[in-house]
Parts: sequence; structure tokens; C-alpha cells
Amino acid sequence: MPGRHSQKILIIDDNPAVRNMLDKLFREYGYRTAWVDDGLKALQAARAEKPDLILLDVMLPGMDGFTVCRMIKFDRLLRSIPVIILTSRMGEEDEKRAYEVGADAYLVKAVRTVIIVDKVRELLSRPAGAADPPG
Repeated sequence: MPGRHSQKILIIDDNPAVRNMLDKLFREYGYRTAWVDDGLKALQAARAEKPDLILLDVMLPGMDGFTVCRMIKFDRLLRSIPVIILTSRMGEEDEKRAYEVGADAYLVKAVRTVIIVDKVRELLSRPAGAADPPG
């Protein structure tokens, strides 16, 4: 059920249709959103926007999402921000790599939007610094 949240979600995706759908979806649920369309802008945007959660595509211009995620998790100011890799890539190796670089969740874009919203809520409800095992 939609509600009002003070939490901000940073969407990092170069596909305007996906970005717009996610932006609209989370705004309808009361979240604030911001977005960037390439990997090189991602770290700068994360620092400037101070999001509570990041939705990150893998295939991005400038720098791929795996590299972006690893850099976020190595940055002492950003590492506590949950990162959901949201990609069209379905391979087990990609999922394994996502967790190796520090992703908090891995979802395939074909998933229903309610699953995306539920995963965002789950990660945002965790105490800061809490982590569950991958999977």
C-alpha cells in the first residue's frame, strides 16, 4: 500500500523507459527519487543525493554496475547504503559477482514490480550496517 516516506532512492539506469517506470513506481509509494544514467556519474550522485537505497543496473555507459557497486562499498561515506543490482542479466555468474562486489540484493528486471518494492522495503527497514547472507 502506498504511503509517505522520507527515504530517497537513487536509480542508476541508462534506459529511460526503465528509469521512468521505477521513478514513477517509487514516487507512487511515497519515496523520494533521484536518478543518473551512467556509471561515471553514479558515485558523484550518491554523495550529492545521500540516498537511503540505490537501485543499480549492470550494463551502464562509462563504468559498469559491478564496478560502481564495488566503489560504493569501499567508500566509507557510502558503504552503508543498501545496493540492489537490478539487471536484465540472468546468469548465476552475474548474481555471484554482484554479491562479491557487495550488493545487498540481486533482482532481474523481468520481476514483478511488487517484488522490487518488497525488496526495497525489506532493505530500508534493516538497522544501519545490518547485512543478511546473499540469496
